[in-house]
Amino acid sequence: MLKQLALRDFAVVRTAELRPGPGMTVVSGETGAGKSLLVDALLWLTGARADAGMVRTGAARAEVAAEFDLADAPAAAAWLDEHELDDDGACQLRRVVKADGGSKAWINGRAATLGQLAALGGHLVEIHGQHEHQALLSRDRQLALLDAFGRRATLAAPVRDLARRWQQADRAVAELQARGDVNDRVDFLRHQLAELEAETLDEASLAGLQALHRRATQAEALVQASERAMLLLGDEDGAMAPIGQALAALAKWTADEPRLAEAAGLAESARLQLAEAVALVEQARDGFDLDPEDLAEAERRLSRLHDLARKHRVPLADLSARRDALAAELAALDGAEARLASLVAEREAAARAWREAAEALSAARSTDAEALGTAVAGLMAGLGMGGGRFEVQLEPVDDPRPQVQGLERVEFLVSANPGQPPRALRKVASGGELARIALAIEVATLGLDDTPTMVFDEVDTGIGGAVAEVVGQTLRRLGSGRQVLCVTHLPQVAAQGHAHWRVTKATDGRDTWSEPAELDEAGRVDEIARMLGGVEITAAVRTSARQMLEKARKG
Repeated sequence: MLKQLALRDFAVVRTAELRPGPGMTVVSGETGAGKSLLVDALLWLTGARADAGMVRTGAARAEVAAEFDLADAPAAAAWLDEHELDDDGACQLRRVVKADGGSKAWINGRAATLGQLAALGGHLVEIHGQHEHQALLSRDRQLALLDAFGRRATLAAPVRDLARRWQQADRAVAELQARGDVNDRVDFLRHQLAELEAETLDEASLAGLQALHRRATQAEALVQASERAMLLLGDEDGAMAPIGQALAALAKWTADEPRLAEAAGLAESARLQLAEAVALVEQARDGFDLDPEDLAEAERRLSRLHDLARKHRVPLADLSARRDALAAELAALDGAEARLASLVAEREAAARAWREAAEALSAARSTDAEALGTAVAGLMAGLGMGGGRFEVQLEPVDDPRPQVQGLERVEFLVSANPGQPPRALRKVASGGELARIALAIEVATLGLDDTPTMVFDEVDTGIGGAVAEVVGQTLRRLGSGRQVLCVTHLPQVAAQGHAHWRVTKATDGRDTWSEPAELDEAGRVDEIARMLGGVEITAAVRTSARQMLEKARKG
């Protein structure tokens, strides 16, 4: 239930706050006062396209916020929990639109997309007006209403689920069949995979093979460099000879001069390190003399690997990944014929089960269609369309494949005037008629959905007198099970409200703005009298207004 709706710099509203209660709340006002702006604000909060023209002239941005009580909105609470936007039972929506057209939205203080606002808003508010209830013209929506009226969720669910299971199996069959005869592909993959699996392709082995090949191709140069280093470092003509001579010169003085002893120690350490270096170089030189057969094998392996890399159009380092990909594809194709047979059997079983479930749903829909048509036609008579007809037509779906909606589509047919044949609702209903038909359908299906707040924007357009009173009574009855907000210009409808707000225009000579205000009992009498009597409000008009309110309470 909507607890609070706040507007700031929204169209001609400076600041306004509406706190509707349970039951039916009516909103009235002079033409052009801005009473439908409250509906526009709710549309904004439930994902409607942003329009910078709704920002109040001179303001930087427009802001709309609403707070809902989730006690009667379990679907909304579940949605918030699923999307991790719940906040200890709170539900606060806020949207800001800048004068340059930029828009931001929040759910419980966290940034949200317009899609999220629309999804959540669908569980909170249902808006009916001369433009906002166009969803009623959708054949999918009409079918959903019929199933809701008949409480056929338990019959519709298996039809939907089996159709989707059939579609999944059908797609899988098509994918396998698109490959044609897989035997040739399997043989080809096995040949390519065998070539790759015959090689050692791990990263360490490839690096070792490439290093071995580099050393082999540079062996002669490495041997020459090693022998030259050994000559320069050796005992006879290398670096160690002068070090030995220096140590001999210092030997007889080291006992008397500590600094010379330290220098001699360092020189001896250097001579030992040079000796180790010579030994390492000699060891390396001996290892450069590779076995020609080993060298030839390394070259053959590298040649094969480079050929494979070119064949598969991948770098040498990616051959192992290519091998794994081929293995995965081969595994998927192995047993393809058995898999195809299994999928075909699964598809046929799903089709048979779907047909059985869909036929049961069709039989129920046939009964429900007649009952819904009778119920709505009866309500239409009281809403100013006496003699009109309403029928729910079931049309078979041409496509023989299992469909999620079942074996048929639905078309709502209406004849608003006696003597006229019924035609599709989307082709014949005017805005006012559509609004009243929507009201009749809502009353006929009252309690079949869990949307807690219903908004009706001037559904009484084009009617008056006794019909207007019936519309008001119908809305009040709807308010017994839901929160109803109704924007109206008719006193017969306004008198039926459990609460009443009036929107007026105020001005200071330079600026004009709208101000909504909740009316007390005296205020309601004055407002209904104004709606009845126009400019001159007499005592008799006030008496009539008071009588209308008393009659509504007793009714």
